[in-house]
Amino acid sequence: VQLQAFGGGLVQAGGSLTLSCAVSGFTLNSYTIGWFRQAPGKEREGVSCTNSRGGTTSYIDSVKGRFTVSRDNAKNTVYLQMTSLKPEDTAVYFCAAGKRRVAGACPRPGDMDYWGAGTQVTVSS
Repeated sequence: VQLQAFGGGLVQAGGSLTLSCAVSGFTLNSYTIGWFRQAPGKEREGVSCTNSRGGTTSYIDSVKGRFTVSRDNAKNTVYLQMTSLKPEDTAVYFCAAGKRRVAGACPRPGDMDYWGAGTQVTVSS
């Protein structure tokens, strides 16, 4: 089972990035996929998630209206489109897979079963 997040980079405040999470070794449509981030000195937090069939999504308040999660099960890829980026969005972003369904809020990091390596997102002011 492998997940790999990529697409991070350096962007100015107000800019956009789209992260991709490519998965292999399991059937994407059987898992909830979550995007998490961790800034230096802070705990890992859930940013957004999508349930196994993509019908239910959730976002933390700080990214609502700016980030959009989507998935293409045929391509085994989940995306996180990020717009109007702010310096406080700077973090390493991870994607993870788990069986816990999205119910209001996203699953916690401890609920996820598989993790990929992160990708750095840096937003300059």
